[in-house]
Amino acid sequence: MNFQQAIQTCFSKYVDFSGRASRSEYWWFFLFVVLGCAILWRFSYALYVLFALGTLLPSLAAASRRLHDTGRSGWWQLIGLIPIIGLIVLLVFLAQESGSSTDQGAST
Repeated sequence: MNFQQAIQTCFSKYVDFSGRASRSEYWWFFLFVVLGCAILWRFSYALYVLFALGTLLPSLAAASRRLHDTGRSGWWQLIGLIPIIGLIVLLVFLAQESGSSTDQGAST
């Protein structure tokens, strides 16, 4: 999946928290959000806030689908609320290869 396809997929599944997302889909969309926030913050704080709010739900949905792909529940995103260690664990989970062929995480 390339950069443009990942963005289109994540926005077409705006609040779809079920299913799976490949590593490339998630990380391309993550790069889009980070770059968009960085660029807009330099020009206009108001545009930055609108962009950040507009991409919040698709980002959460993509991360949830990514965690399902690794065989975990989307609720594992909450581990990121634990300072430092939680973010490291979440990044490791998001960066892992796909889990088993059954869709374990989507049902929880």
